[in-house]
Amino acid sequence: MSTVKIYQDVNREKESASFGISKMEAIYTKRNGEVDEPHRHNYYTVLIIHKAKGQHKIDFNTYNLANQQIFFVAPGQVHQVIETEQSFGYAMTFSNQFLVENSIPLSFIESLNLFHNYGQSPPLEPNNNQFKNIEHFAHQIFNLFNSNAKMKFLSIGSFLKLLLIECNNICSINPIESDVDTSGDNLIRTFKNAVNNHYKKEHSTTFYANTLHITPDHLNRTFKARIGKTAKDYIQARIITEAKRLLYFTDLNTKEIAYELGFNEPANFSAFFKKHTQVSPSSFKKNEITS
Repeated sequence: MSTVKIYQDVNREKESASFGISKMEAIYTKRNGEVDEPHRHNYYTVLIIHKAKGQHKIDFNTYNLANQQIFFVAPGQVHQVIETEQSFGYAMTFSNQFLVENSIPLSFIESLNLFHNYGQSPPLEPNNNQFKNIEHFAHQIFNLFNSNAKMKFLSIGSFLKLLLIECNNICSINPIESDVDTSGDNLIRTFKNAVNNHYKKEHSTTFYANTLHITPDHLNRTFKARIGKTAKDYIQARIITEAKRLLYFTDLNTKEIAYELGFNEPANFSAFFKKHTQVSPSSFKKNEITS
């Protein structure tokens, strides 16, 4: 089985680049309509789709391409765009380096409810006026990127922030509850980092709450208010996503993956996987490879 392709550079023709934007129709023409293999990026991707037909697979979840959609793909996610005809819109990529160099704190990106590293990553579907505003920002960014304007990347950074803020305002899950303190965003970031560091050994909400010196109830309440799901949901999504990646992109067997992900018994892993995906690990691997 071949290893998943990983794109390290925002622009494969210019290694030093930390930002890029192209028209989707130009990418389609350049590839002669051929579909790329599933792959990962080490940078952020935003697709602002004016018109499209086909499918977009993100971490083995399939979403239909349609008009007036916006997709957000976080670093490390596996994705594949499958177009059945030429798409129109913008594909924008940027790295952490671009954010740092243009005065955009990493905490700003982490505080947005846009880039979901694990679990579902459905497209944002703005109404007509909202999409026009977002498309306007993308058009401004595209023109700046292809210009010789002074300090153009600082300007691009400003428009990028406006675009992301507009998108985040559209997809806000719940208004922040009055009894959830203003340090909640920092708590969420710390929790996500802790899960990423310990999910292979620790699966309980209590462990992470203790690490953060708060109660499990407070962790769940804060996470639910900002993200729209419980902390337990997030932990389980992280485990399932990694399990799918290991099943598809490695030659590890189910028993090895079970121990890799902190399950004492392979049967427990298989039951957990089937509960959350409705298929067994072996069936998932067979179905994805033959699809």
